[in-house]
Amino acid sequence: MRKVLLMMALLVCTFAQAGKVVTDSIKSNILGTWVKFNVYLPNGFDANKQAHYPVVYLLHGLTDDYTAWRDKGLMQTVADELIETGEALPMVIIMPNAGGPNRYDIWNGYFNMPGWSYEDFFFKELLPQAEKKYRAGGSKGQRAVMGLSMGGGGSTVYGQRHTDMFSSVYAMSAWLTSEDMRRREPNVDDKLYLLNKAVKDHSALEYVRNADEKTVEALRTVKWFIDCGDDDFLFNQNVQLHQLMRQKRIKSELRVRNGNHNWEYWHHAIRMALPFASRNFSK
Repeated sequence: MRKVLLMMALLVCTFAQAGKVVTDSIKSNILGTWVKFNVYLPNGFDANKQAHYPVVYLLHGLTDDYTAWRDKGLMQTVADELIETGEALPMVIIMPNAGGPNRYDIWNGYFNMPGWSYEDFFFKELLPQAEKKYRAGGSKGQRAVMGLSMGGGGSTVYGQRHTDMFSSVYAMSAWLTSEDMRRREPNVDDKLYLLNKAVKDHSALEYVRNADEKTVEALRTVKWFIDCGDDDFLFNQNVQLHQLMRQKRIKSELRVRNGNHNWEYWHHAIRMALPFASRNFSK
């Protein structure tokens, strides 16, 4: 009986310390549509209306959407555990929608493309409105960006081109450049082709390779972490980014673990990513 009561007490304590994920949306004048996003709110968010939190933007991959990190990545469980143990700071985590399963006919991607100015939407509409509503971020020192695959590339490029906005970038299995420029069919609307072109046009590798000294100095103000499995088809791109940054004396951490391009790998990656962001938020 005592064991049962102890287990029940532990369960109640665990539940009491849990954060929550809420679904919200924003009307975008830039994209001409409503855009959904999930938000992780740490334990105590509703109780203390004066509290202000650092913010992490957590980006999903190609053919997924804003629910992926919650449902497939189990990020809420990970965030709760890390915050409870003190490995991560209490934080707000914003998971915006930037895609869907039909890669040919639905817009996917974090960059500006003809007919889909997502980067403008992210920085001019989503970021300021979400941070005001959820009492989070507000400065470079209180803001981080991370993501997987397409979202890993998006995170990297956002960190490169907006060094004044993010204290750290954690790139998981990042899609950093593209050579696949084939259309599905000639003269047919093909959003996957446009995405591939945008990834190539925003190549994170070329950005570092061509960076002048002023750009390099700006990149050095961001903390970088590159995390990719040894069997991942994007492995070479990720290692190449790390090598290019070393050549320019831009400090970055590289982790290569046993794994592939899948949720098993990213579930473990997020356990390192949130503490990394926490360590690099301003005090």
